Amino acid sequence: MGKWILLAIVIVPAVEIWGILRMGSWIGGTATFLLILLTGVIGAYLAKKEGRKALLEAQQQMQSGQIPGRTLLDGICIVIGGVLLLTPGFITDAVGFSLLIPPTRMIYRGVLLKWLEKRMRSGQFVVRRW
Repeated sequence: MGKWILLAIVIVPAVEIWGILRMGSWIGGTATFLLILLTGVIGAYLAKKEGRKALLEAQQQMQSGQIPGRTLLDGICIVIGGVLLLTPGFITDAVGFSLLIPPTRMIYRGVLLKWLEKRMRSGQFVVRRW
């Protein structure tokens, strides 16, 4: 898994820089800069809105004695989406927005759940107490 993270750290910024330069040649540098700022502002607003909604839902579920499993997975998706939207670039923005929109977030939530289940069954997921 470490090699995938290292690969992502190298490839994603390179692709994002290429995309920003490409967009700059199409619509101009100022418009590209403003577009990057706009996606960051809209992303921060959406992340805050969706994060609050997930937090309230988790609180309601816990008050009624339910485990907020799905809501916690939504929260993880929202945090990752917010971070991606604050990262300059158009590809990370597209993935970030898709993590914040509830219909597409369902897909990510399912993938995340399967990944967690697989790691738990194989013993690779360990909870440590302090």
